[in-house]
Amino acid sequence: MKEKRKLKRWQGWALFVATMVVVFCLGLLASSIMQRRAEVASIFANKKVEIAPQEARNAIFQSNYPKEYETWLQTADTSFSSEFNGNKPADVLAQRPEMVIFWAGYAFSKDYSAPRGHYYAIQDMLHTLRTGSPGVDGMDDIQPATCWACKSPDVPRMMQAMGVEAFYNQKWSAMGSEIVNPIGCADCHDTETMDLRISRPALIEAFGRMGKDITKATHQEMRSLVCAQCHVEYYFRKENKYLTFPWDKGTSMEDVEKYYDEMDYYDYIHAISKTPILKAQHPDFEIAQLGIHAQRGVACADCHMPYMSQGGMKFSDHHIQSPLNYIDRTCQVCHRESEEVLRKNVYDRQRMANEIRNKLEKELAAAHIEAKFAWDKGATEATMKPVLRYIHQAQWRWDYGVASHGASFHAPQEVTRILSNGLERALQARLAISKVLSNLGFTGDVPMPDISTKEKAQRYIGLNPEELQANKKKFLDVVVPKWVEQAKQKQRI
Repeated sequence: MKEKRKLKRWQGWALFVATMVVVFCLGLLASSIMQRRAEVASIFANKKVEIAPQEARNAIFQSNYPKEYETWLQTADTSFSSEFNGNKPADVLAQRPEMVIFWAGYAFSKDYSAPRGHYYAIQDMLHTLRTGSPGVDGMDDIQPATCWACKSPDVPRMMQAMGVEAFYNQKWSAMGSEIVNPIGCADCHDTETMDLRISRPALIEAFGRMGKDITKATHQEMRSLVCAQCHVEYYFRKENKYLTFPWDKGTSMEDVEKYYDEMDYYDYIHAISKTPILKAQHPDFEIAQLGIHAQRGVACADCHMPYMSQGGMKFSDHHIQSPLNYIDRTCQVCHRESEEVLRKNVYDRQRMANEIRNKLEKELAAAHIEAKFAWDKGATEATMKPVLRYIHQAQWRWDYGVASHGASFHAPQEVTRILSNGLERALQARLAISKVLSNLGFTGDVPMPDISTKEKAQRYIGLNPEELQANKKKFLDVVVPKWVEQAKQKQRI
């Protein structure tokens, strides 16, 4: 009989260490499972009220989920600010008047403010000049009900009550006394089980067209997908205002651009340069998926809704905000650098993207103005065709990179690439315009209007800032109080 082979001393220690590591990992897994079970059991054991399906009133959830509700209320806090935005309200058009020029002929040229957070979703919709002032001095409703789609848990309630397509087909003001509760519990949770759920059909439909089954998403994936219901690029179909995500060919900037190009879609014709323009919305999810954090399995909620513990119970912090406001519970969960170093890393990435953005905005504004000058000099559609194509592509790239919240950190390389690509096309547009003007006998510098302030830029494109504000004041003073009273009578709020 052969003698049994003995393990070498180092092999024995290696086996022992490996066994301890496995036991430790299994212990962590078991602890996590038990903690999750205890958390779920506690939630259902402490239920004080029965919550009806599609309940949109956030305060109804307070009795059953006090910790989550308390932190959700904190989204009303607008005190945080960083080097680039934060929770404070900000008039972006006043900060960057060139953006008025980019949106000439479109509602965004009237008003574009930095978002304050979910708590203010309804208030900001009522106050923005982009929705017009329906009901004031015979003014028409300029927006469809689709504009409400991501602003309130009342939306899935109304979609269920009247049908998705019928909801989209309504005018924006028709839902004024129904869409009254800001983004909250029922937007992301099943009201009975509190499981994460997709409450907006557009995301489900987009997944289906890509051949994906969203019902098979893991819990960790759902902690991003509930955000992807709204924080994405989208458009309204022109025939029925149906909300659609343009992901059929993929979710990259070029994929979406190709999707739009093949259907010859554009949002508006630019009032100055006559360019067909695509208005990017906020492709946060698409860009974030291209960053290192998403590639490593980090979900949106890991950074924007980090776990916290009170009384031995773990739950998600529903004070959704910038992770820079609580680095110790976000970045430092994985990274060991100091808060100062981590914050500087974020700002460095944002500064690099912002440098390119600033250059692109100057060149793109000039391209629009110079294109108008060329038209006025007698340029033809044939000679301006390549110019408009360059402007179209430049503005799409600018908007895609700028409209995405946090993009310069989520995927800094991708955003830098997109903005740089846009800068190149803006320069190409200006070069093409100079050739058109040269052929028309003009070789000097194109005279530039004074667009140094938002108001000056708005007047240049034909808007009357004072009239816009006066009409909005009438709307807020006369129409909105009627909606609020009707909502109270219906017990919606």
